[in-house]
Amino acid sequence: MFSRKKQPPIKSLVAQGTKIEGNVLFAEGMRIDGEVVGDIRAGAEQPSILVISETARVEGAVHADHVIINGQVLGPVHAGELLELQPKAQITGNVHYRALEMHQGAVIAGQLFPTAVLVEEKPPLKLASNNP
Repeated sequence: MFSRKKQPPIKSLVAQGTKIEGNVLFAEGMRIDGEVVGDIRAGAEQPSILVISETARVEGAVHADHVIINGQVLGPVHAGELLELQPKAQITGNVHYRALEMHQGAVIAGQLFPTAVLVEEKPPLKLASNNP
């Protein structure tokens, strides 16, 4: 998805020193440098990217297509397409992903659940017979 197309733009920012208490719903792209206590969810209408920087802390579930983490997440992570874990990433919770890129130093205290990629079922092949 993201290898062929341009990534969505980052349109929202939670700056360092900012704390949000409550659920967050965003469109396209979001970067978190501060703290969020609540779930973070991307809208389903279009591709999304969420960046959780080295200075960020999230207490709640995270849902987006492309998730990049280099900070701390206390809760489950759901990456619909790609999950990138940078060297200082710390996740306490289960992780659901389609593709995973994990750098040395990243830590997950939870279970990993790869999302099965559905393969289109093809009709069975029929061999031509030599009947007269």
